[in-house]
Amino acid sequence: MGNSMRLFDTHAHIGLIDEDPIEQLIISQEARHEQVDGILSICNNVRDFFDLYANLKTATNVFFAVGVSPSEVTNPGKDWEAQVEKGASLPRVVAIGETGLDYYRKFGDRDSQIELFIRQLELAARLDKPVVIHNREAGTDILDILSQKIPPKGAVLHCYSENWEYAQKALELPVYISFAGNVTYRNARNLHETARNMPLDRMLIESESPFMVPAAYRGQRNRPSYLPETAKFLAELRGMEEEELAAQLFENSCRFFGLDL
Repeated sequence: MGNSMRLFDTHAHIGLIDEDPIEQLIISQEARHEQVDGILSICNNVRDFFDLYANLKTATNVFFAVGVSPSEVTNPGKDWEAQVEKGASLPRVVAIGETGLDYYRKFGDRDSQIELFIRQLELAARLDKPVVIHNREAGTDILDILSQKIPPKGAVLHCYSENWEYAQKALELPVYISFAGNVTYRNARNLHETARNMPLDRMLIESESPFMVPAAYRGQRNRPSYLPETAKFLAELRGMEEEELAAQLFENSCRFFGLDL
């Protein structure tokens, strides 16, 4: 691989960085200049997914997840399950999500969130896709449900925010753990401990654009092109060469999403 570092951004809300289709293409190309060779595009609902998918048809470095996030629980969209299934059959759509639970924002009620989550786990199993999991202050329920319902292709806990003890339990399942820019914050000791100790072959990296900007870019809206900062931080944390870490993370991403890049 020489010195050319390759990174895979496993979670970016490209549609929330910019609404303009041309800008969205520019964002995905700009990332390539920073050696971000793959991006997983995430939308919160099916309507946004189809719009963005059409806009980014020519951006061959962008892959997609399709699903309904907990924020949409009171209005998941008409025939959303059939729509997710339709989306999942399109080229470069590699995962279901994001889905999960968010008890911080009090979207709808917990039972409705749980039902929406379980239905998408069952859908992922049926469609033979992995799932992208959103967890905000709902760790116990997420783990309980995953232990019963995790699809065969596994799940990624995106923008990891729990502690090392939680990670050890989660890693007993076919779960990958993805770190966003918040791992670079000095006070994120829980995340540092997890990132330092967890098995490297289950680690992923993400921008979570436009949120969770790495410390070096604090005050700006996040973009996939800022991902190398997070990789650099994780490499230092683990006492590794950046290229070596990047290569392993890229390999993990391809394995998890079933890609041959």
